[in-house]
Order: sequence, then structure tokens, then C-alpha cells
Amino acid sequence: MTRILLNVLVTLALLAPVTVRAHCDTLDGPVVNAAKVALEKGDVNLVLIWVQKKDEAEIKKAFDKTLAVRKQSAEAKELADTYFFETLVRVHRAAEGAPYTGLKPAGEIEPPIAAADKALETGKVDNLANEVSKAVADGIRKRFTRSLEAKKHADHNVAAGREYVAAYVEFVHYVERLHTAAGSTHGHQTESANPHENH
Repeated sequence: MTRILLNVLVTLALLAPVTVRAHCDTLDGPVVNAAKVALEKGDVNLVLIWVQKKDEAEIKKAFDKTLAVRKQSAEAKELADTYFFETLVRVHRAAEGAPYTGLKPAGEIEPPIAAADKALETGKVDNLANEVSKAVADGIRKRFTRSLEAKKHADHNVAAGREYVAAYVEFVHYVERLHTAAGSTHGHQTESANPHENH
């Protein structure tokens, strides 16, 4: 079940518009949450899992600076923490090949991703798997219906034929991407067993 869910989530990520924001740059996302815990406990290892090995030195340096500054005052603590959050997220996103455009407010995590995080927190995945499966099935049916209807009129004239071809291409490519992702063993290439070193 878990592998199936992972493959489906990867598929949705592949099919989603590129403008969709990743939740690793939100103030309530997993990267910043890990940073908050690490700072409170004084343990940088709690955030190193979110960066590649080659970036550890930069994160450790920023962590040490933050710990030193945040002791000075409440304002210093807030500024130092924000500096560390921004550094960590920037480095993490660079490893993904994604641009850093600043920290986003809490509450801007996309519902499917929030649901995936919730499933991991509760240890229960069935509801999420059912929701994602339904979304994928609905997507297939929608494109199939459009293609089938267009096919009925494809030989009426060139314009109708082109409309069918457009619907057909969208339908087939959608299914192809789903099938390819479902056959993948993982969603990210990694340098080691650490799933986030190239995340």
C-alpha cells in the first residue's frame, strides 16, 4: 500500500502545473519544523537529513551562528531563527534544482501534501490512498470521455479531426505518465541511502 501511494503521489507531482509551490518553503512545512526542533534542542543533526552531504558545512556554520545570536534577546532570536530557516530552505531547494523565492506563510501547504504528512503522523494511509486513487481515476475517465466523444466526429472535417487528435494525445500521455510513475521504484535519485540528499 505504501509503495502504491508513493508512486501515485509522485505521479500527481509529475502531472501538476509547475507553478504549484513545494511545501518545503512554508513556515509550517517539514523543513522549517525540523529547524525549529533542532534549534530548541541544539542538535544540528536533526536538520542535516534535509540537505546533501556536500552542504553540511554551510548548514552547521549557519546553525552555530544562529545559536549564538538568538541568546541575546527576543528580537535577536526571531531574526536569527528566520536567518537559519531561510538558509536551510534555500540550500535544500537548491539540491532539488528549485529556486528559492523566500519563506511562505503557514497554511499554504497544498491539501494533498498536507494529507500525506498527516498520514505519516497518524500512521494511517487508507483514507489518503483512497482520495488519491479517486482523483487519478477521475482524471482518466474525464480524458477518456473527451477523447471518445471527439472520436465520433473525427472524420467530419479537419477541425473535428484535430480536436480528436488533441484529446487523444492528452489522454494517452496522461495514462503514460501514470503508468511510468507507477512503475518507478522511487521518486528521487539519491547519492546514498538518505532519501533527501538529492531531494
